[in-house]
Amino acid sequence: MSPDLNTPSGIDNVHIDRCLNDIGWGLLFMLTGFVWMLPADQVPAGAWLFGVAAILIGVNVVRYLKHIVISRFSLILGLLALLAGMGQFWRVDLPLLAICVLIIGASLVVKPFLTRAA
Repeated sequence: MSPDLNTPSGIDNVHIDRCLNDIGWGLLFMLTGFVWMLPADQVPAGAWLFGVAAILIGVNVVRYLKHIVISRFSLILGLLALLAGMGQFWRVDLPLLAICVLIIGASLVVKPFLTRAA
């Protein structure tokens, strides 16, 4: 098995993707534990959601930079967490369920136009 010349240490993309998944989950658990340890009045509104968004979007940015297929699901979850965090920070009650339904519907409508017919 020859090393992949695109990565400095010869590690294949599957291994990097697994490591990124593990790191992402670890950071999510650490963030949740840290937020739970603090008194509720010391945690700014939306802090956990901003952290989740940063982790999910950040992992996908690293995937993109390493030329690994990004996870659309986690990217959308990260963007929704960012949107929800901003809503909590600005004290705006966003209809997240309705936004999710709109995104799912729009993706179903747009998908046929973006896929190539075989």
